Amino acid sequence: MTTTRTAAVPGLAGEILAGYGDRVHVHDLYDEAGASVYHDLAAADTSEIRELTRAVRAVPGPVLELAAGSGRLTLPLLALGREVTALELKESMVALLKERLAEAPAGIGGRCTVVQGDMSAFALGGATFAVVVLGTTSISLLDADGRAGLYAAVRAHLRPGGRFLLSTVDVDGADGDDLDLEAAGASGRRYRMIEHWRSGQEVRKVTILPPERETPQDGPVPAFTTAIRVLPPDDLTRELASAGLRVVARHTLPAASPRHTDVLLEAEAA
Repeated sequence: MTTTRTAAVPGLAGEILAGYGDRVHVHDLYDEAGASVYHDLAAADTSEIRELTRAVRAVPGPVLELAAGSGRLTLPLLALGREVTALELKESMVALLKERLAEAPAGIGGRCTVVQGDMSAFALGGATFAVVVLGTTSISLLDADGRAGLYAAVRAHLRPGGRFLLSTVDVDGADGDDLDLEAAGASGRRYRMIEHWRSGQEVRKVTILPPERETPQDGPVPAFTTAIRVLPPDDLTRELASAGLRVVARHTLPAASPRHTDVLLEAEAA
């Protein structure tokens, strides 16, 4: 969805966008317009890849990747020599992933099956997997009902002795309501990323816009937003246990920012 309204954008990002008036075009980060921005940022992001591939390497067999996006983790998983099923809901992301697989070295793309589907409610014809992967803290996109559906679907597709690998984030609100960062995409393009979150809130809102020095003097100003739930690893561990998935290992990942600490959880069917 695209709109010129900025009232729904909170905090510092809302103030900045309000200054551009009707020139602002706000998109969801995961819609058709946002897909290229997401892909550009994701392709430059190497966080959790080493830890995830190490954990996958320890459990032989086929891999199911959920919320695969444009393939940030898919290609490293394929590089392990595994058969990978990549499930992704958004049609725009599915198209990007298929393009990347078509451009991959011979033999890589042939080991990947791309499925368009919802990670909170999927059934893959009785197929089971040694490892189910949900990276990029994507579990934060689901509400409580969605997570319950996810856990049930994962259990139905996980082989005995298999592992469910998922990442989440601990958030520290000590630095104030707004976190203002600049990041580079794989293309070299720069982005200003502003996260608005107050300690105790269940959702943090992220807005991506051009750096001020690169904002055009006239014409449209694009902005991309998303809302991300705060799911501390201790809370997720208890939630997984209630769903019959026992966390057997927990890995703290390199700090993503002054506010965030990513955590990789390994769970198995209880």
